[in-house]
Amino acid sequence: MLTSTLQPDPSPPITRTTPNGTNAVHDADGLPLPRRFAAVAAILGAGVLVVLDGAIANIALPSIARQLQAAPADAVWIVTAYQLAVVMFLLPASAVGERFGYRRVFAGGVTLFTAASVLCALSPSLPWLVAARCLQGLGSAAVMPLGLALLRFTYPRRLLARSIAWNALAVAAASAAGPTLGAFILSATSWPWLFAVNLPIGLLVLAACAGLPGPTLAPRTARPIDAWSIALNAGMFAAFVLGADRVVAHPLQGGALLAGSVASLVLLVRRELPKAAPLIPLDLLRVHSFRISIIASVCCFTGQMAALVALPFYIQHELGQSAVMAGLLMTPWPLAVMLAAPLSARLAQRLPSAWLCAAGGACFAAGLALCALWPLHGDSALPTALFTSLAGLGFGFFQTPNNQNMLLSAPRERSGAAGGAQGTARLTGLTLGSLLMSLMFGLLPSHSAVHWGLATAAVAALAGSVASLLRRAVLE
Repeated sequence: MLTSTLQPDPSPPITRTTPNGTNAVHDADGLPLPRRFAAVAAILGAGVLVVLDGAIANIALPSIARQLQAAPADAVWIVTAYQLAVVMFLLPASAVGERFGYRRVFAGGVTLFTAASVLCALSPSLPWLVAARCLQGLGSAAVMPLGLALLRFTYPRRLLARSIAWNALAVAAASAAGPTLGAFILSATSWPWLFAVNLPIGLLVLAACAGLPGPTLAPRTARPIDAWSIALNAGMFAAFVLGADRVVAHPLQGGALLAGSVASLVLLVRRELPKAAPLIPLDLLRVHSFRISIIASVCCFTGQMAALVALPFYIQHELGQSAVMAGLLMTPWPLAVMLAAPLSARLAQRLPSAWLCAAGGACFAAGLALCALWPLHGDSALPTALFTSLAGLGFGFFQTPNNQNMLLSAPRERSGAAGGAQGTARLTGLTLGSLLMSLMFGLLPSHSAVHWGLATAAVAALAGSVASLLRRAVLE
């Protein structure tokens, strides 16, 4: 009977001769310890850089709009342009990384992101700032998937779950600290410094990139770069994001964009299907374990975004709490993710990953369901913090083993594609969660929309849990 736990690579250990003439045994994969620290610093530092910047930019929108004399609806493009560039070029950046080397493209992404941050700080108007944010998104599109792929070549396989957990912990910490740090910077100085602070961090990350695995450990592929496929991929995601954003307010326009997205997807699949290493990782999606993990990831990120949109309205409008109290009541979510990530990494070495993902997804769904159904009043908002803590714990226990399974289900030479697929699943789920709440607010009264949105988010998380169990059931 097969199990869903992933066995270590069968390759033998490498024996190297030390300066004193003795033999030292090293793992067949991964970097030696002194260099591994630099590589981890580069990967985690770059991840924190892009996540922190996104969280800071979101909270600064009102200040930026006021100082640039822009309408709030136009200022939203500061966020939309960044997200659009990321989702359009995640998979192409993964393909370029596999072709020209993970370290080179990753370092290029950090360089572009840092330089674009300086352009953001120097922007004299909203159009300039939006254009600079697009460049930031291009840099982030290279950092996000290739960072996950580089972890596979940085750590020995037996420690991979731990490395993914540390990555999740760093991202959760950056998400939690972003709003507070942004508010502190805005209270002390003007909005350009929100982006200028990226310059010293980016330079430190670039210096650490010298320790990343090179072509010897992370070999390149000979795949050609298909410009037409990249264009179809970019058009597909652009039309999907813009159509999802407009379908409620402008149904005909939004529907046309979504139809264009589907048409681009069909053309792209037909073009890429015969290829051994397609831009859309169709080869990886044929692997049952990888496919189920992608589906589960989309479901859980859909639930996460729907809940994160609904909860502020619930806490402020339904419970009558202030915006500051809403932030405090939601802070336990990322803190719980930080707590769960390293614990789930340890458990992933002892238990089947499918069971951990299923239990985490069920815990996540329970926290969201309690938020939706528990009768609360303005003077009893504290249980919300407990429910969001439960949701965060569940999400943390789901995310680490699910990402580990996605990465290890792919061949080593397709690690970049696996990282790109993971990032695409995350962004697809976040977009679907936003669309879900837009539909709820457009079709229902505010009170009903919030409760139905949280309930639907719980169902999406439960679907991710069930999908993970199916992965286990098929393997047995």
